[in-house]
Amino acid sequence: MPSNATAHPELWPEARSPGLIDDQTEAFITDLMAKMSLREKVGQMIQGDMEAIAPEDLRDYPLGSVLAGGNSAPPNYADDNVPIDVWIRTTAAYHAVALEPRPGHVPIPLIMGVDSVHGASNFTGATVFPHNIGLGAARDPELIAQIAAVTATETAASGFDWAFGPAVSVPQDDRWGRTYEGYSERPEITAEYAAAYVRGLQGAPGTTRIQDGKVAASAKHFLADGATKDGMDQGDAPITEQQMIALHAPGYVAAVDAGTMTVMASFSSWNGAKMHGNKSLLTDVLKGRLGFEGFIVGDWNAHSQVPGCNGGDCPVVFNAGLDMAMAPHRWKELFDNTLKEAEDGTIPLARVDDAVRRILRVKAKLGLFDPARPGIDPKRLATPEHRAIARRAVAESLVLLKNNGGVLPIKPRQRVLVTGSHADDIGLQCGGWTISWQGSGGHNADFKQGVSVWAGLKAAIEATGGTAMLSPDGNYAGAKPDVAIVVFGERPYAEHVGDIGSIDFSAADKSGLDALKGLKAKGIPTVGVFLSGRPLWVNPELNQSDAFVAGFLPGTEGEGLADVLVGKADGTPNQDFHGKLSFSWPKRVSQAVLNVGQPDYDPLFAYDYGLRYGDRITVPPLDETPSVPQGLNIATYYTPGKVMDPWTLKSLGDVATQAVDSAERQEGAMKFTFTGGATVRIVGPSVDLHNAGQSLRLDYRVDAPPQGQVTVKIGGPGAPVDITGLFKESPVGAWHSLKVPLACFQAAGADLTGVSTPFLLENHGAFTVSISGIELDPEGGDAKCPGVVATK
Repeated sequence: MPSNATAHPELWPEARSPGLIDDQTEAFITDLMAKMSLREKVGQMIQGDMEAIAPEDLRDYPLGSVLAGGNSAPPNYADDNVPIDVWIRTTAAYHAVALEPRPGHVPIPLIMGVDSVHGASNFTGATVFPHNIGLGAARDPELIAQIAAVTATETAASGFDWAFGPAVSVPQDDRWGRTYEGYSERPEITAEYAAAYVRGLQGAPGTTRIQDGKVAASAKHFLADGATKDGMDQGDAPITEQQMIALHAPGYVAAVDAGTMTVMASFSSWNGAKMHGNKSLLTDVLKGRLGFEGFIVGDWNAHSQVPGCNGGDCPVVFNAGLDMAMAPHRWKELFDNTLKEAEDGTIPLARVDDAVRRILRVKAKLGLFDPARPGIDPKRLATPEHRAIARRAVAESLVLLKNNGGVLPIKPRQRVLVTGSHADDIGLQCGGWTISWQGSGGHNADFKQGVSVWAGLKAAIEATGGTAMLSPDGNYAGAKPDVAIVVFGERPYAEHVGDIGSIDFSAADKSGLDALKGLKAKGIPTVGVFLSGRPLWVNPELNQSDAFVAGFLPGTEGEGLADVLVGKADGTPNQDFHGKLSFSWPKRVSQAVLNVGQPDYDPLFAYDYGLRYGDRITVPPLDETPSVPQGLNIATYYTPGKVMDPWTLKSLGDVATQAVDSAERQEGAMKFTFTGGATVRIVGPSVDLHNAGQSLRLDYRVDAPPQGQVTVKIGGPGAPVDITGLFKESPVGAWHSLKVPLACFQAAGADLTGVSTPFLLENHGAFTVSISGIELDPEGGDAKCPGVVATK
């Protein structure tokens, strides 16, 4: 396998950045840079998050950019559901300080970025489109350009200049928590869509103006983030350079040729080397062979993962070719250290000037130096025209996997029961990156511009003379329904929180299957509507459904499903199915890595599969044997930001939980605030832990010392081990690890042969602790045992 440090640019396709360079703009930048101090130049290379930087901070630290991260709100505003006028006032406040005249300051506009991932989805009241996986099934680049244009309009109307999209990942492992951000497992659709999306956000090359409601695009995440081993987010892609070029480069070639103003570097690695520090790819390939003339921005604190770096100091990434580092909370440290390194030559001045020129070039071409910004207007969010495009996108993205007996479309004058966890919940149908990073907590009241699947179905069914009933539990009164629609699927997630160990859906959630079985047992024809961010093994659910629709994550316009599922008053289809799978659908649980072109390719539904109403294809009964994957995880229970399969974290008593940032990862820890007696435990299958490790390791930060006793134990029998002293001795606010030898638990009476609770923390009294890791460690068996609590 070739070295990741010596990529061969000559093997890569060529591209160029059109419309970014012209003599007048370059002369303007040259004159501007001549007036700038080194301090102001370095400021252009740093981006802070508005959660950690106030507008007045820009007087002392002239940063080039501020972002609103997925969970970030304007300063002094805690709620995710921030009114749009607050966003507008906040962005204006940042711009005002950046541009105010003051001695020794060259007024330079900020570029303000936001995760407009599927529409301007960070903002309450915006149009939320289907996630990319559904759009890939639509096979409609013209529609993609329209979606991007709406996204640009609504992003600009909210006061922001820069959308962090399109994602041009090519996911190869469906366990990856970002699978739904990819259009396809193949690069052809991705490349076509990348160009269309960039043109929609920015307009034709050379015409991008924020004054026209256009924003800067950011093709992401460079490079091969969809190829990481075992579907692990921010992991390593162990692939050859030829595989990188064939599968993962085409989207970037297309985006650069379409004029993308920025490219975002990936958290991930290639053959062990972090992308943020890979000069051969960032400089030699992207800026060299691909001719990219915009600027490269980092991902959320991703520079801290490069060896030798931390969140506040990382010259190597700038020397590798990164132009702007995303330092959400440690921006001040990074600014100070980068300035010192530019002054002492650690970062050459020529590299600083190149980065600054690229950043100013984008700002100039985007129109940020022009005073007028007529695009800011909250009334431009979720207009009827925008919602109509989103509704069309929903209808085109649906894929019909099964329609035995012609159950669909829903016939006129039928009595229809609608049930399922996702039937009447707009937040669930939108998924992650919706108002908040994880998309959690959103309710119908938060989407006044939206329509739930149930509301759309009800209106369409009643328009044909039918009767629609919503039943949360699947029960009904009166006559038996003619047909039942069960809408179910995955809960929202984003990034590493969505990584899973198995693609067996019902192993994690049986509610949809139970509802289908109950209705089927009563002789009611069933329609399964599955809302998910990836293909999953759902053979049991398919067997219990007469018809089955892959709805992916449709966004706010639930009427788009009704447009296709419900027929006209004369019984003919209102609108035919359009979608074709852009990801292969698994036949077996072992097929998490299932991609067209593999030598052993054997899907249940192949890439490009999708039925139409005229098709007469019967799906036979499917094998429901889950065939448990090899290597059941028995030793890792909680990693930064995620409970690992097959385990579940549960709390009981006087304790509140909250996701918080860990030392190096956004929302990489869980904070437990105890106000009295309570327990936090990991539960799962019964496993033998005798040979699973030497110690129980806990990565933690004490936020408020314990006021009572704190103990930990493994398994059922046996006494707990007292760790109160360890927590009391830990400095508040610093991250630490403790290891308790498994022998300590055995000495206290624990039986490690059949453990279903490998971790149980019990607390008495006030105590606040954040935990970023719980696992069995192969080391630490010789550590000293803490005190064992005497049993009565």
